Amino acid sequence: MNILLQDWEYPPFDKIKTSDYEPAVTAAIAEAERNVEAIATCTDTPTFENTVEALETASQRLDRISAIMSNLNECCTDDELQQVVMRLEPLMTHFSMKVMTDRRLYDRVMAVVDSGWKATNAEQQTLLDNTLKSFRRHGVALPDAEREQFRRNAEELSELQLRFGQNALADLNDFSLHLTDPADLEGLPEAIRATAREEAAARGLAGWLFTLAYPSYSPFLAYSARRDLRERMYRGYGSIGGRGNDHDNNAVIRRIVALRAEQARLLGYDTYCDYVLEDRMVQSLPNLRRFMQDLKAAVLPAARRDLDEVAQCSHLPHPFMPWDFSFYAEQLKQQRYAFDSEQLRPYFPLDSVRQGIFDLYGRLYGLRFTEAPDIPVYHPDVKVYRVTQKSEIRNQHPPITVHSSELAILYLDMHPRPSKRSGAWMTEFRGQHHERNAHGEWYNVHPQIQVVCNFSKPTADTPSLLRFSEVETFMHEMGHAVHGMLSEVTYESLGGTNVKRDFVEMPSQVMENWCYEPEFLATFARHWQTGTPLPTAYIEKIRAAQNHIAAWLCLRQLNLGLTDIAFHTMGAEQGEWKAEDVESQAMENLLPRVAGCCTATNFSHIFGGGYASGYYGYKWAEVLDADIFSRFKADGIFNADTADDFRREVLSRGGTEHPAILFRRFMHRNPDPDALLRRMEIIK
Repeated sequence: MNILLQDWEYPPFDKIKTSDYEPAVTAAIAEAERNVEAIATCTDTPTFENTVEALETASQRLDRISAIMSNLNECCTDDELQQVVMRLEPLMTHFSMKVMTDRRLYDRVMAVVDSGWKATNAEQQTLLDNTLKSFRRHGVALPDAEREQFRRNAEELSELQLRFGQNALADLNDFSLHLTDPADLEGLPEAIRATAREEAAARGLAGWLFTLAYPSYSPFLAYSARRDLRERMYRGYGSIGGRGNDHDNNAVIRRIVALRAEQARLLGYDTYCDYVLEDRMVQSLPNLRRFMQDLKAAVLPAARRDLDEVAQCSHLPHPFMPWDFSFYAEQLKQQRYAFDSEQLRPYFPLDSVRQGIFDLYGRLYGLRFTEAPDIPVYHPDVKVYRVTQKSEIRNQHPPITVHSSELAILYLDMHPRPSKRSGAWMTEFRGQHHERNAHGEWYNVHPQIQVVCNFSKPTADTPSLLRFSEVETFMHEMGHAVHGMLSEVTYESLGGTNVKRDFVEMPSQVMENWCYEPEFLATFARHWQTGTPLPTAYIEKIRAAQNHIAAWLCLRQLNLGLTDIAFHTMGAEQGEWKAEDVESQAMENLLPRVAGCCTATNFSHIFGGGYASGYYGYKWAEVLDADIFSRFKADGIFNADTADDFRREVLSRGGTEHPAILFRRFMHRNPDPDALLRRMEIIK
């Protein structure tokens, strides 16, 4: 029997073959269709249990299989898997749309509402509201012809989003910078040279090989003294998905934008942005524009100062170009703070950082992480941990501290490879939820969480050493992970990170704040060779440099959000435009535009992921995280009572209630809109 169709506690990565996916998904769709049809034709009076709860679990086997397949297609793919996913994704979307446009199901849910049924808790009410909303936002109320068009558009969109990601990955892997003259390495620290030397050797080459993977590309732009080579790398990265080859994403983007605009029009919205934002904290496009404009107006003068100071530091003749900024920003930081980011790396070996984060979650939430080599993995780089919860047996004298059975399983996949897309992310193979046993009694099902990053690999001589920005990235993704691990809900669709998109980044971004706290750094930051703690002077420099070019970086995030809005306020009929031109008009360009370079053709968040019309959410959530961390600072960054409040009122509740309610419960007030500007020291 197909391993994917068998019952298993953990994904059987050691037994799955790519050829298993197609028959397994096909069989799981058929099973889900039978389950849904049974709900639609049930002769019993519609109830919350036999209709709304039943729909929640109708496709559970399909969901489990597709989670494995989709996640591996992101982080451990090959041509065969990509082709399989391209065939299966439209089938899964077809099934989903068939369910969401079935008037029989919608009528049964409405019958539950009309019956006067009363929820016994907020979670039940939210599930009912979300179910109704999902039907309506997928076109169930449309006339037959328009409903069919909406379904066809959705299926095509799912295929286009996959193609976008495949094109970007292929273009990323197609480019490399192979150097054989030591003079070309001027300015590059030895650690970066060593990694490039091993990359070249792995491909049977002499010299040094630099790629567009983040651990190679980013430090090259920050440290290479060769302006011509920085330009080559910048142009290589900036042209991903836009080189006019078989992987070009311009036509894909045009079609995605047109189809999304058409979907919004069919449902009666002016733009796709209007459609998306109705179901976000920000609520509407006018509210979003006001938020973006106000934040931009606040940071733009400071961003211009950041640029002027970096450009003056360079002493370059005009024009100062984009491939100059990272290099001279690093030079300015070293001059201003006597701070070299590379000096910190020996104090942040990956294993120590990981243990420091684990220990932090132990202090805050009583979690313990134990490596689990018996659980199968999909690649040798992946490590798995059982996560257990500390508790006390209080009838003992004194009370005994114990660790309970599994709270969660955590998969960590930390290093780049050609089969893996760039970036860092958290996802799930299974979300936390409750299920009923044969006697109808509820029991808890623990989550299986995956964190994927692209940190430098160990070399023959050194472990993986993280830049401070990578420590922040790891903290960020582990913030998402703990949101999933500490979930305590009944229904999986409401657990963990299943919250409004402009709230989902808050728990992850709030965790980044600990990176700047001396008390936390002192727990794990030690030189990998000598064991010497990170010097106090370095910690002071980290804190002093915390807002180095902060306004510039904030403006960059705003620019990405503005680009997202520009694409998703376009109509369906716009001619043969290029993504580069739309982006150029949307962004506040303080540096010269470089022909052929475009973020959008590699912007997987909005064209290959779930952030379309939602990229602004990073800044929206950052306002919330700055405000929330102010309570941790006031109470003590390791204060277990404050952490317990955060867990109980925010992390454990997932999407069971509106985020504004969760925020108020924790902070006992509404958000302070100036919290972020104060942290950036733009206002006092």
